[in-house]
Amino acid sequence: MGEMFACAGCDCPLTVPLSQVALPVLAHQSYGRERWLPPLMAAGTYAVDPEPWGPPGRPWSELGEGEAVARGLFAPVAFPSAGAWGTFVMAPGDACNTVLTPESSRSACCGVDGGEGPNLRCASCGAPVGTRIDDCDRWQEVRLAREAVRRIPVDGHADRALDWAALLQETNGTPPIAPGGFWDSRWEATAGEALAHLVAASGGEAVAVPDGLIAEMFRRPLGRLLPGPPPAKTLALAGPGLPVRDPAPDLLLVPRHPQTGEVWQPPGAAAAVPLSADVWIHLAFHNDRLLIPATGRLPELVLRDEPLPLRPRQLFEPDSGVFLHTLARLPAVRAPWLRRIYDRVSGSGPYPGRL
Repeated sequence: MGEMFACAGCDCPLTVPLSQVALPVLAHQSYGRERWLPPLMAAGTYAVDPEPWGPPGRPWSELGEGEAVARGLFAPVAFPSAGAWGTFVMAPGDACNTVLTPESSRSACCGVDGGEGPNLRCASCGAPVGTRIDDCDRWQEVRLAREAVRRIPVDGHADRALDWAALLQETNGTPPIAPGGFWDSRWEATAGEALAHLVAASGGEAVAVPDGLIAEMFRRPLGRLLPGPPPAKTLALAGPGLPVRDPAPDLLLVPRHPQTGEVWQPPGAAAAVPLSADVWIHLAFHNDRLLIPATGRLPELVLRDEPLPLRPRQLFEPDSGVFLHTLARLPAVRAPWLRRIYDRVSGSGPYPGRL
């Protein structure tokens, strides 16, 4: 059974029927004006943001340690939101019967962002119900305020969570290179989140990263953030459909279910580091090796390399904003060695730097 949302004041329908999924890691990513980003959520889905969102922001100095920890923050965050908790996030095309009030988005650059409060009103009664976002540095989304709407069950609308076997059959994964030769935004955000978990789980020790795309994603940033050789911990890919390694590596990159948000749990004592399922599936089951050039007629069953695969224009860099957002919410960041890394990347330490 799915759900739709209606105005809490007049019961006017505000969305089409939707199915709930996990909030994508992309929700914590912004790019700047070099890219216009598509909708955050897939059509027909919505997610609940468990954190406060929107204006006003509060200076970190006003939050006591107890309040910060209660909000899940374990390291300083510049002007954390004091807005509404539990907003409902969906694609703009799934909203209906709303009226945009652009005067509530004067702080935006090239679109609207709700920086001055809700900019969507119910078309029936005029009550403020949420925020439309389509500014140049943001993923496009509509956020409905929890107190302004109510959820209505919809019979006959499928809302079934796939098991891992079905998910692997229905999902091909996301290629790492977008048209134009840029690294795909989803890979950068996923790597930023995973890198925070990797660094925390390393205990401050160097990590040996296997060759291939995983090395492209993590070897250089891990080398900058953690001590040099010899590596004390090992890293590998693990998850449904992959053979179990013996002996098991210390750290395992595993998928997070896109619908439930649950992280696949490996057997044994290895630390599980979550990756978005679409990125993990590509890493696990796609062959990214470059084929050897050949002349003449190719033998039967030999793969052709036409057209040539997309190659990136620049070295891969995990998203530093997602990295900091994730690390600030891990209790492990209170350890002095990890806090020093956090401060350096955020620019508040004595030696600010990139990932």
